[in-house]
Amino acid sequence: MSASASTQASPKRSELRLEARRVGKFFGSKLVLRDVSAQVTAGEALLVVGGNGAGKTTLLKIMAGLSRPTAGEVALGVEPEDCAYLGHATFQYPRLSACANLTFWGRMYGRSPSRDEVEAVLERVGLSRVADEPAGTFSRGMAQRLNLARVFLIKPKLVFLDEPGTGLDPASQELLRREIETLKGTGAGVVWVSHHLAADLPFAESVLYLKDSGAAYCGPASGFDPASNGGGLTC
Repeated sequence: MSASASTQASPKRSELRLEARRVGKFFGSKLVLRDVSAQVTAGEALLVVGGNGAGKTTLLKIMAGLSRPTAGEVALGVEPEDCAYLGHATFQYPRLSACANLTFWGRMYGRSPSRDEVEAVLERVGLSRVADEPAGTFSRGMAQRLNLARVFLIKPKLVFLDEPGTGLDPASQELLRREIETLKGTGAGVVWVSHHLAADLPFAESVLYLKDSGAAYCGPASGFDPASNGGGLTC
């Protein structure tokens, strides 16, 4: 995987954040992905959709550098430390408070967030009232919102979201979509694996639909019709 630093202070929408080129992946003899190509540009979201077992999470991990492709390559347009990944596991320290978790994560990224910065991020995700409570007492939805706060805290230029709405109630899902719009407004590129296609599609600029190990559709979100392109895909 190659990476090059972005030097523009105000990213243009055409600026590439990531490019996947003919990515393929085998697990043993099982073909999971073949010949998948896609681009993510500054200020835009790529929605990755497909049925269960289509390879969405596998592709996301390859794009994020957490798994090696069997074929093809992924080129980053940002430094690795400017990337953020939100998966199914929360990776929270249950005995630490929400504030302490965020402070620790910030330092892991080479930052030293102030208490005010941490509290402001917690306010964005609706957790300011439990800022000093142990993360181990949080519900699944609250834990997921704390995970989102971690992403917002480090101000990434490229964000990988694997079903970020998991465990969130409808109000929290709407908050998530608003914050994704905010991230895009800062010039961040977003790769977003979704199981809420109808609700999430209006917030994406492009769609990658995986089917039969390949890309059945990759193009503008405005041109993606789940009923025809997705063969009735609703998940």
